[in-house]
Formats: sequence, structure tokens, C-alpha cells
Amino acid sequence: MDRLSPVEQKAPGAWQIATVTAIKDETPMVKSFRFALPMWIPHLPGQHYDVRLTDPDGYHAQRSYSVASSPLDEGEVELTIDRLDDGEVSPYFHDVVEVGDQVELRGPFTSYFVWHGESPVLLVGGGSGVAPLMAMLRHKRRTMPELDMRLVYSVRHADDVIYADELGDEALLTYTREPPEGWTGHTGHIDAELLREPAEGARLAFVCGSNGFVETASGLLLELGMDPATIRTERFGDAG
Repeated sequence: MDRLSPVEQKAPGAWQIATVTAIKDETPMVKSFRFALPMWIPHLPGQHYDVRLTDPDGYHAQRSYSVASSPLDEGEVELTIDRLDDGEVSPYFHDVVEVGDQVELRGPFTSYFVWHGESPVLLVGGGSGVAPLMAMLRHKRRTMPELDMRLVYSVRHADDVIYADELGDEALLTYTREPPEGWTGHTGHIDAELLREPAEGARLAFVCGSNGFVETASGLLLELGMDPATIRTERFGDAG
């Protein structure tokens, strides 16, 4: 079934001042930030916002972060930010930003890596690449929970799982380095056997993670018989 709960998409606007309304520690290196927007428009699951910081000398540091929240969260967006020690933006958010602070945001952007309600659909995420996939999963649960959506999620260690309290029955996890004590599921990097069952019959796949992760996962999906036109990818720097 296509086009679940259509979201009216308008053109992204100019920079606006957003207010931080909530901060959640997801892992030791990842936090989720809720922003209230004065000129909010509903995003499509999979889109991103640009974030801009300006220092007293006028220097701008700008990064893009995927929206993790459902477009049904009217007036707000949630951005999940992975701390990069050599970054210009993420350390500021992790070390300085508090609830009530104001930050420049602009968006939403991207029309390719978005979910319009296709089903069955497969989501494949590595590390913080799960953020846009969580927007899709959250929106599916709130609109048409019976739709067939599966998430395959790869992390390094037991304490690297983002949205750990929300993954639910739709998710299959694999730990590439250190699984939690007593773990009996998949370990090691994503492979064909892990993807075979959730990929079977999928009309569309969204793959998000580091360059190496995306190359490996999309290659495996091709080996399993998925049409290249049905595999959508989004990449970022090395985040596991």
C-alpha cells in the first residue's frame, strides 16, 4: 500500500530561530534534541534540517542532521546528533546547549531519501544512520502500524544502540564488536543471512550509514535480488 497518511510538503524556508525544548542522552556519544520552530512545516520521513552556529566574529559552522521525529509532532522536530570530537558543531551541542537555548535551523530538505508509505519496506542502518529510519518507523507506528516495515540495525558495542527503548519487534540488531551479556542474536557485520528474510518481498529499501556500511549493505541487497532502483542510500562520514 502506498501513500499512508499523506503529509503536505511545502518549500523549505529561510533560517529561523528554534528553541531547544528537550534533550535526551541516547548513548555516551549521542544525544537527541527537540526543537520548537516558529515557522514549522511538516517534513517527510527521511528529510533533514541544516543547523548553523555563528561565533561573535561572524564565522558560521553548519551541518545537516536527519529528522528522527514523525511529522505528526506538530511544531517540533527531533535531531539526533553524534558527537565527533574534531567536529565544529556536535561538541557544542553535547557540551554547551541546554533546554531553552536558541539555535538557527533551516529545512526540511531532500526529496530522494523519503518514505511515502511503500510496503513492504526494509530499513538498514549503521550507527547514527538509524536517525532518518527512526522517523519512518515512528511515523509508520502512528499512522498504519500494520504495514510491513523491518529495521536491520548494526552497532559496535552494547551501549551504542540509539533509541534502545523504541526499537521493538520490527528491529533486528547485530553487534560488530561487543554484544551485551547473554546476547544470542546476530554478531559481526551485516551479511546476506541477516538480510535475507527481512529483504524478501521488500518493495523498497532505505540504507543509511557510513560510506563503507552503505556500500556493503546495498551490495548485499543486490546479491539477494533487489532491483537497484528500489534501494535508496544516504551516507555520512565514518560513524560506525
